[in-house]
Amino acid sequence: MQSRIVLVSDDENFYKYIIPKLRIRKSDEVFRYSFKELPDKLHLLKSALLIINSENNQERTIELLRLLKDIPALVFGYNEDKIFEIEGYKAGMFSYFTLSSSDEEIGAKLKSVLNLVSAAEKNRIYSEMLVKKNLITENNNVFLNFTDVLDSEIEKIKKTSANAVLMAISPNEKTKFLLRPNQIETIILNNIRKNDILMNYATNKYFLLLYNITLDKAEQLWNKIQQEIPEQIFAGITYVGQKSRQQVINEVLNKLHTSIISSNQKKSDQAALGGVNFKNYRKQFNKKIDEIIAPVFYQIQQMYNDKLFNMKINLDIGDGCGELTIKSRYASANFKITTPGFTIINIDIFYEFLGNKNDKKMPESKRISLEPNEFESGLLYDLLEQFISEFKREAEEWN
Repeated sequence: MQSRIVLVSDDENFYKYIIPKLRIRKSDEVFRYSFKELPDKLHLLKSALLIINSENNQERTIELLRLLKDIPALVFGYNEDKIFEIEGYKAGMFSYFTLSSSDEEIGAKLKSVLNLVSAAEKNRIYSEMLVKKNLITENNNVFLNFTDVLDSEIEKIKKTSANAVLMAISPNEKTKFLLRPNQIETIILNNIRKNDILMNYATNKYFLLLYNITLDKAEQLWNKIQQEIPEQIFAGITYVGQKSRQQVINEVLNKLHTSIISSNQKKSDQAALGGVNFKNYRKQFNKKIDEIIAPVFYQIQQMYNDKLFNMKINLDIGDGCGELTIKSRYASANFKITTPGFTIINIDIFYEFLGNKNDKKMPESKRISLEPNEFESGLLYDLLEQFISEFKREAEEWN
């Protein structure tokens, strides 16, 4: 495969010294630049091999290595300088040579680094293809079609019994607007391994698939990531095991929402104890019905009514209450939102099934309590999709 080699030196004699040692092929491209010219040519260094003559330019060499830390670089010096060599390796240098380095040593290192360059070029071309197909983001390798990616990876996990953990990551309503674009994903990518997979499932919300890691280690990794993000964000973590994609997503989103809810439970308790004007609070809740609950319910109804075979979604929006009901021939489920008037919003989910086929146990009712500040459209949307998916699965198994 064609290689791009960039030579950096302020000494013309260096080119005469190094070029014969490179064993350049007809397909290879070689560029020569002085240190002064290089800033305008940095775009040429993608998937390139950088060869730097550091003689009389040690400080500028270190600066260049730090600037281009992801680009393989060979550095040539006039003689041994252990202090400079150590600083070079710290800055990302691949290898260091002097006039006493043999041609065999240079050739062996050169072959090794060119293999890295070829692999990087293939990855770059592949990434560009995925970006064009809208499968990953342009700036970071974050997958956009998480369903296909998870289906493929979970199938591998089931076949190999690999140890894997899925993490769901999200800010809350207060902090999501304070984060810069790509801020969360950039920090995550800087802390994970190459075989870990980051997927975007909504704005500033991610699934992270981690291989060969325990839950404890995953939580330690998450604590480290969380400390590097300036705003508070939350995560749910669960084992993948032999679960289906939807099962593991439901489980990890439940844990994420529990994390978001519990983070402000103390504030809610304090507000309730301090006393709240019930009339004003009820007015605020009815405003949420108009601005959040009714629009999201309607969107979900329009999206799913034609997709749920033999099932129908009905809505009931009233003063102090919002209810979404799914009905099939043998089953129904309710997703009801109310408030007792003490700075808490309750979501009650309950099921009703006719008969008792195969002695199957009816799903248990459950309550989710939210602080008003945590009750936002993105969270409600996630909970409703999870509710519909769980009911559809239960109803199919019951029938």
